[in-house]
Amino acid sequence: MGRIVYVHGAFVPEEKARIGLFDRGFLFGDAVYEVTAVMAGRMIDNDLHLARLERSLRELDIPLGLSVDAIVAVQSELIARNGLRDGIVYLQVSRGEADRDFLHAETLVPKLIGFTQAKTLTGTKAQREGIAVDLIADPRWQRRDIKTTMLLGQVMAKKTARAGGFDDVWLVEDGWVTEGASSTAHVITADGRILTRAASQATLPGCTQRALARLCQAEGLSIEARAFTPEEAQSAAEAFQTSASSLVMPVVRIGDRVIGDGRPGPMTRRLQALYLEAAGISA
Repeated sequence: MGRIVYVHGAFVPEEKARIGLFDRGFLFGDAVYEVTAVMAGRMIDNDLHLARLERSLRELDIPLGLSVDAIVAVQSELIARNGLRDGIVYLQVSRGEADRDFLHAETLVPKLIGFTQAKTLTGTKAQREGIAVDLIADPRWQRRDIKTTMLLGQVMAKKTARAGGFDDVWLVEDGWVTEGASSTAHVITADGRILTRAASQATLPGCTQRALARLCQAEGLSIEARAFTPEEAQSAAEAFQTSASSLVMPVVRIGDRVIGDGRPGPMTRRLQALYLEAAGISA
């Protein structure tokens, strides 16, 4: 037997889990999701993730009808039943099931599913040595602030980047970096300012980004919320990206340009340590 997963109110073995053929998440991508990191058996920044989940649901007018406490109970039970120490817990909410129609009845009952994935989040080669990211034109729709399951643009961008020998990809629109395909992009200037794009419909508000910003404020570090160009990124002193599944990930090459001396810089190292310390994890 494999993992225990959560499907529409029940915890079941993954081999027995079923989602309906007419689920609107399957047919239309009419669904939202969240990913919360788990380290040493504890969820990290989960309050931020569930707040973002609630916001995404409101933006799409999907009435889940479960309290935050009830959702946390589902997550906690998944972690316990699967004995998860390090990895992620995934939640997805679709609008519900009905015969295929672009318009939907207001009486649909939303469907919640959840599962865990074991994954090493700290101490990886990428965390130690940094990654290379490609720069690709942003192919996505205009409401990127809603964390929907419509990820085909990101899938295509990541596939192109991997084929070019890159570990990941940052997306570019109208001459500005928007964000990573599944992360928030940051650069550090020569005078120590951390730049990351301001919140808007062009980007997803990053939970790890927000948690890190709070830590930076407490440490007196300067974060400037503004867009930056690919050229600024490539000439930065340091660069990194944040996400629930990669935490604070050093970026040591952007496109064909090596960042700094090609190794994670001192500020990035400090931010990695700050984040792990706040999570109660030793670096």
